[in-house]
Amino acid sequence: MAFYDGLMNMLGLKDACGESSGGNLSMADLLAATGDEDAGKEFFPFPSLDNLNEACANMPQSRDVTKGIENGFLSIKDDLKTVLDPITQPLSWLLDGALWLFQAVPWFIMIPILLYITWWVSRSIGVTIFVAISILGLAFIDHYDVTMQTLSIIFVCTGISILLGVPIGIAMSKSDRLQRSVIPILDLLQTLPSFVYLIPLIFLFSVTESKFYGIAIILYAIVPVIRLTDLGIRLVDQDVVEAANAFGMTSRQKLLGVELPLALPNIMAGVNQTIMMSLAMVVIASLVSAPGLGVNVLRGIRNLELGVGIVAGIGIVLLAVILDRTSKAALKRVDKAGKHS
Repeated sequence: MAFYDGLMNMLGLKDACGESSGGNLSMADLLAATGDEDAGKEFFPFPSLDNLNEACANMPQSRDVTKGIENGFLSIKDDLKTVLDPITQPLSWLLDGALWLFQAVPWFIMIPILLYITWWVSRSIGVTIFVAISILGLAFIDHYDVTMQTLSIIFVCTGISILLGVPIGIAMSKSDRLQRSVIPILDLLQTLPSFVYLIPLIFLFSVTESKFYGIAIILYAIVPVIRLTDLGIRLVDQDVVEAANAFGMTSRQKLLGVELPLALPNIMAGVNQTIMMSLAMVVIASLVSAPGLGVNVLRGIRNLELGVGIVAGIGIVLLAVILDRTSKAALKRVDKAGKHS
């Protein structure tokens, strides 16, 4: 109890609660005043704000904490929106343009393009055949359009995540201070429940804007590529770096000619994880107007249409396997090229 009494003195609550009750109160008195007979008898009781508020009106309540967070966010909402709207508007244009392009191009042109990209990236006949069978199978059951919508969102969001994440990872690898300051943010983004990403965005952007779900997907998926880029460059053999220094290479030449090529397997692993996380978030983003296979999953849940939900779920699994196998095949190519060099 002495600890709590000292804490109350430090916060100035002892006198405040004493004034409302006719004299100074100890923590034991407050706990006893809550109506719990055993509260003051415990050796080290846990003081609940709501219970203490019943004994002392000057004590804050738990809801005051949540209300304070909400009021604080709402007080800066307009300023945030003014700053973020013009910065994020190109994301809406990219997403809308990609959605239009993937649906406007006829299937007999789009599918060969996707197969060529798969072959060019993976150089694997097996992976290319699997992609062809999967996409054609989804098209046969009239899921081609929603599949293309999901792919377009993944391409845009993953591409932006890589374009932003790799430079951030490089900067982190060059500065221990920057790494220490960024890691807590990455930990927060990685552990925050995916639905929570949508809550502040609802207040900042219209649900009808594509950037609304695009920002949520990017924030959720960008973490692996940042972490693994930083890790990959830090794991580069220092003897190789010293040799590059001995040849008189500049920092830029070392980065582009030595560090990035040697770190590429780790960076590609980060890209693979970013793609998977983008796909996972696309389904959740369907709750806030993101088109694609996730809409059918949501429809199956809302209307209890078992077949619709399961077929859409299988389509998402196929997309996940396609993207995973293709990126892993590309990673194997990178590893082989690194070993031969």
